[in-house]
Amino acid sequence: MPSWGELIGEFTSRQSEGRQGWLVESLKQHMKRISELRGDRNVLFYASAFLQKPGVAGHLTAVTMEDIHGLMACFHGMDYSRGMTLILHTPGGVVAATQSLVSYLHSKFKDIECVVPTYAMSAGTMIALSTNRIVMGRQSQLGPIDAQLQLAGGNQISAGAVVAQMREAYKQIKEDVTKAHVWAPILQSLGPSLYQESQYALDFGRSMVKQWLHDRMFSGRADAAEKAEAVANYFNATDDHKLHGRRIDREEAASKDLAIEELEANQELQEAVLTSYHLMMLLFETSPATKVMFTDGGKNWVKNFAQ
Repeated sequence: MPSWGELIGEFTSRQSEGRQGWLVESLKQHMKRISELRGDRNVLFYASAFLQKPGVAGHLTAVTMEDIHGLMACFHGMDYSRGMTLILHTPGGVVAATQSLVSYLHSKFKDIECVVPTYAMSAGTMIALSTNRIVMGRQSQLGPIDAQLQLAGGNQISAGAVVAQMREAYKQIKEDVTKAHVWAPILQSLGPSLYQESQYALDFGRSMVKQWLHDRMFSGRADAAEKAEAVANYFNATDDHKLHGRRIDREEAASKDLAIEELEANQELQEAVLTSYHLMMLLFETSPATKVMFTDGGKNWVKNFAQ
């Protein structure tokens, strides 16, 4: 497997006009190898430049409603009976958009596996949990799925934290009514409906993931309903995770009885996946692309950042 430095050296050794062509062709060839190693499956790499371009607007790197256009473009002409290997690298995004993307994926493929080279966080974790199995390396991580609400000023807040704060206020005031004046300005700042909106958002994400787990990863098990509920509750538990960006590694995910495969179990697969990942990161470093969908057949959909 070539190192990051070796890939950069290979890239820069070429004439400038041929660099992007080499990059795209190399990515295609390594993804074809992934397809072969996984039994001649369709392969889609969905990746975001959130690490390389942290300053660009969130909708350019996050999961959004627009992404359905990318799936439609990339899936056109595929043999859906071959199954799908989804390589996923994303910080997350809009939950409603995630629901649309997963519904579309499920409508096309009976068997979907998710490969996480490094990060599939928040809504990305929701997508991973909607598949039949997840392939993770030592460096891979998922994250909590508890909803984050967008306020009018553009700031994000944790729906779980809002609910926890309201419950703590209720508990303290019930125990000592004189504390009501301390909590009054805090509760007023939450607005008349924020608590209920937060509860709805948490319930929506949890119930959606619970259904996906029941129908896919735990399908056919006698305890499918019980396991799906337990796992969905765990990933949605703000009080347990404390931080929305908290790392949930392969061992922790497997401990929840998820269908987790170790990327290192197949050295050829690990090399093909990580080289594809490094090539995609190099593409983000050297182009205006902020979000890319790319298939082993060479079809692609690209979101660019125009300065």
